[in-house]
Amino acid sequence: MNNARKFHARLVKVGLDADPLFLRRLFGLCCRECAAAGDSTIASHARDVFELIPSPDTFNYNGIIKSHSHYPSSASQALSFFSRMISNGVRPDHYTFPSVLKVCARAHLGYELHALILKIGFCDFVYVCNALVNVYGCCGYVESALKLFDEMPDKDLVSWSTIISCFVNNGFWTEALQCFQQMQLVENLKPDEVTMLSVVVAISSLGSLELGKWVEGYIRRNGFKLSVPLGTALIDMYSRCGSVDESIKVFDEMSQRNIATWTALINGLAVHGRGKEALKVFYEMKKTGLRPDHVMLRAVLVGCSHSGLVDDGWKVWNSIRDDYNMEPMLEHYGCMVDLLGRAGSLHEALDFVSKMPVRPNAVIWRILLGACVTHNRLDLAEKVKGRIQELDPDHEGDYVLLSNAYGGLGQWNEKANVRTLMRDKRISKDPGYSVLIVDQEFHKFVSGDDSHPLSKEIKEFLVSIIDSVRADGYSLGTTNVFHDIEEEEKENSISLHSEKLAVAFWLLSFRNRKTMRIMKNLRICHDCHCFMKHVSCKFGVEIIIRDRNRFHHFKEGACSCKDYW
Repeated sequence: MNNARKFHARLVKVGLDADPLFLRRLFGLCCRECAAAGDSTIASHARDVFELIPSPDTFNYNGIIKSHSHYPSSASQALSFFSRMISNGVRPDHYTFPSVLKVCARAHLGYELHALILKIGFCDFVYVCNALVNVYGCCGYVESALKLFDEMPDKDLVSWSTIISCFVNNGFWTEALQCFQQMQLVENLKPDEVTMLSVVVAISSLGSLELGKWVEGYIRRNGFKLSVPLGTALIDMYSRCGSVDESIKVFDEMSQRNIATWTALINGLAVHGRGKEALKVFYEMKKTGLRPDHVMLRAVLVGCSHSGLVDDGWKVWNSIRDDYNMEPMLEHYGCMVDLLGRAGSLHEALDFVSKMPVRPNAVIWRILLGACVTHNRLDLAEKVKGRIQELDPDHEGDYVLLSNAYGGLGQWNEKANVRTLMRDKRISKDPGYSVLIVDQEFHKFVSGDDSHPLSKEIKEFLVSIIDSVRADGYSLGTTNVFHDIEEEEKENSISLHSEKLAVAFWLLSFRNRKTMRIMKNLRICHDCHCFMKHVSCKFGVEIIIRDRNRFHHFKEGACSCKDYW
C-alpha cells in the first residue's frame, strides 16, 4: 500500500487531490494493491478514496466491490456498495456480478441475484454463470447448480471445476467422479490442480483405494507437479482409503511440505493405530523448525489415545502451554478425556473434566460415557448420562450405550426402561450399514436387510462361515443385543450385522483376492471385531474396516488396534 499512499500524499502536496482524473488513477492503484496485499485493513484506504470520487461510475463500483470481496470480514461492505450502486442508478456489468456472487457464496446468499442477472441479460457470460453455479453449490442447492450448468451455452475449465466442487462439498462424491469423467471427453479441455484436488477429496470420502491409485496415476501421467496442496491431499486420501503406507510414500517423495502436510500424515498414522509412528513423525517435524498448530496437536493426541500412550499424551498436553504458549481448545480436552477413558483411568478422567477452565460440552461427557460403558462402570455411566441430559437430552447414541451396558450385565429391566424411554421420546437408533468396494463398485449391506439381490445366498453362506470359525474358538457375543430374548434369537440378530454380511458376500464372490475393504457408519461391536480376527486367520485374508472412529486391519487372527479401541 506504500505506493498508493505516497501517490496520495503527492497529490495533496501539489493540490490535485480533488481532481477527478487523478482521484480515479489513485483509486485504481488502491484497488490493485488491496487485491495484492491480502490484508482487509488496506481496503479502508480504497474506501476513503472512493468517497472522494464525484459521481462514481460502474468501473469505480466494480473496483470497490472487488476490493472487499477478497476478505470474509468485509463481505457486508461489498454487498452494501452493490446495494448503493443499484440505488444510485449505476448499471452493473458482467464484471460486477462475479465479485458480488463470490461474497454471496460465502454468506450463503444470492438466490435473488439470479433473477436480476437474467433481467439485465448477463447469463450468457461464462464467468457470471460460473459464479452463480458456485453460489448454488455453497448454499446446498445442488439441483439448481446442475440445471444452470447444463443450460450454459459455453463452459470453460472453471465451469467444470466449479460443478465438481459443488458435488464434492455437498457429499455427492460418486456424481463428482462421473462429472470428471464427462469432462475428460471435452476436446481441448485439461483439468488443472484445482480440479484434481476436488477429485482427490471425492475419492477420499468414498474410501476406494483402487480409485485412489488410479487418480495418482492420472496425476503423474498428465504432468502435474507434486505440489504441497496436491501432495497433502494424496496423503490424506490414501490414509482414508486404508493404506497409510502409500501415504508415507507420497510424503517421502515431496520436496516441500507445510504444517498441513505433516498433520495429514500424523493423523493418518493416528487413526490406523500407529501412535508411536505418529509421535516419531511429530518430533521429526519439530526438528525442521515448523511450529505445530492446534490441528496438528489434536492429531498427535488422537494417536496417543488410539494406541494407549498415556504418558506420551500427557507430555504432548503439557507442551501445548509450556512449549508453544497456546491455550488448549475444547477438542484437545476431549482427546485427553478419551485417552484417560480408554486406558480405564475413569476417576482421573472425571477429575480432569471437573477442573477444565472451560465448560465441558455434551461431546466431552459423551466420550466419558463411552469409556464408562466400555469398562462396565454403570455407576459412573449413570452420573455422566445425567450431565449429558442437561446439555443434549435426545441424542440416540447415549441411550444405545446405556442400553448395551445394561444388557451386557443382564440387567434386563433397566435395559427395557431405557428402550421405553427412547420410544416415548421418539428416539431411534441409526441402522448400521457397511459398504464393500470391489473393482470400483460399491456394495451396501444393512443389518438384517434383505434388499441385496444375493441376500439369501449371503445369509446361508454366513451361517457356514460362523460354524467354521466356531470350531476354532469363536463364539457369538450376544450381550449387546437390545432385548431380553432367547439366546438363539440373540445369535440370529447379531449374526446379521452389516459387516458380517459384507464379509460373507466377499468370500462368496471374490475368494481369490487377499484383501477386502469395508466402510462402516458405526463403531464396530466387540462380537464383530472378534469375528473378523477369526475369519482373517481361517480364510487367510486381510480385512480392513474403517468404522466411525478409526481403521482396523485384521490379519492372521490379530487386529492392528491390539484390541484397544
